[in-house]
Amino acid sequence: MTEAFDLHPPTLCESWLEQRLKPQRVHRADLSGIHPLSDGLDAFAARYMLIEKAERSLDIQYYIWQNDMSGRLLFSALLDAAERGVKVRLLLDDNNTPGLDETLAQLDRHPNITVRLFNPFSFRTLRALGYLTDFARLNRRMHNKSFTVDGITTLVGGRNIGDEYFGTGNEPLFADLDVMAIGPVVEEVSKDFERYWKSKPVSPLKKVLDETSDDKSAVRLPEAWRHSEAVQVYLKRLDNSAFVSQLEQGTLELTWAKSRLLSDDPRKGLGKAKRKSLLPQRMLEVIGTPQHQFDIISAYFVPTRAGVAQLLALKRKGVKIAILTNSLAANDVSIVHAGYAKWRKKLLRHGIALYELKPQSALQDAPHDRGLTGNSGSSLHAKTFSVDQKTLFIGSFNFDPRSAELNTEMGLVIESETLAMKTHQRFIDSMRDRAWTLRLDKWGRVNWLEYPNESEEVVHKHEPGCSLWQRLQVRLVWRLPIEWLL
Repeated sequence: MTEAFDLHPPTLCESWLEQRLKPQRVHRADLSGIHPLSDGLDAFAARYMLIEKAERSLDIQYYIWQNDMSGRLLFSALLDAAERGVKVRLLLDDNNTPGLDETLAQLDRHPNITVRLFNPFSFRTLRALGYLTDFARLNRRMHNKSFTVDGITTLVGGRNIGDEYFGTGNEPLFADLDVMAIGPVVEEVSKDFERYWKSKPVSPLKKVLDETSDDKSAVRLPEAWRHSEAVQVYLKRLDNSAFVSQLEQGTLELTWAKSRLLSDDPRKGLGKAKRKSLLPQRMLEVIGTPQHQFDIISAYFVPTRAGVAQLLALKRKGVKIAILTNSLAANDVSIVHAGYAKWRKKLLRHGIALYELKPQSALQDAPHDRGLTGNSGSSLHAKTFSVDQKTLFIGSFNFDPRSAELNTEMGLVIESETLAMKTHQRFIDSMRDRAWTLRLDKWGRVNWLEYPNESEEVVHKHEPGCSLWQRLQVRLVWRLPIEWLL
């Protein structure tokens, strides 16, 4: 039996978003509407347009917010929304805010904008000093990403805010994935944001920057952010966004499914979360054990000895396992790649399919190495997995010790055969052209295969697109006892 589904308590005048997102059909109240955002332009358009259409509130939580074109455009849009009376709460991890203190202070001065930072650095210029004096805390970061508008809709997934995540400039175009959701799961995300907003690892910006001025009259962002030629060209591209046109016409395609938010306890940022509350344990409880098929897409894949044992146990039970991660040539954190490379032979020997994404372009520069807490410059940035082509997880969680033990993470578990099968098919379809297929030769050495056309197979004996020094560096690192940091 189905019943009418209201996105928001009835009001005398529905907001613009309520009018466009109200389902045209009758649905059960326990289902959420899910719209995947795999295209970078649509992902930016969704954020920019939803800020423009917000009427009550914006609750925004991110690990990285770059000080580049897309980041500045969204900062400007937030200020415009605040000028209209929208209450804006912006929660950022402080690891990636160098150079943003002045901008964040300007925004925080507006009476309708409040900025807070997760695990802030005491030393604002020489941040490395903070690691020397407070490493245990500062090594724990908030990797969550959510974007909730008026309590009506939310965006959750792997994308941070920056040109490389949206394909706006010359940065690498990530293979990334977000979902836009409406329905009951939005309230779960809103409550989770509230939990983080009031948590002990989070500090108001005023306390971090020692702001003494209460002057709210001079909130200004540079006009060049809005009016440069590059910005205008990019904004015109939004007119061609399928998301924009469908949302305006009220025809946005939604898949209705039971959906649930999984999110780490924010006390994990202080090393005080209970083990049973951590995301990996809760995912096992919610999703269960794969019976037939397990597809993993993870920018950083560091399975560890325990993880390898679990994967091999599944394989012995007849579960087909396929894993897509970044190749060394496409990875922005080569030290993390070492934590994966050491396990490749064992996984391949036991029949687990491994694929490594090629760099987006053979002509582009190698990704800039971001260090241990980086998570920014790789070709692949999505974090998703599907179980038995029935259940899908989309969020911020990488299959590595850092996500499991150190950083806070979040994501949606979506019970939808339609979305899970689409993700599986996209996974399979993209492998031949966009990734190297790994295989062991008769001597037990790893080979990388690519297929320029239907009849040709090219075999690489060493990691393609990498120098001898890069390969040696990886081999040296995987022998060090630092896997828990990766």
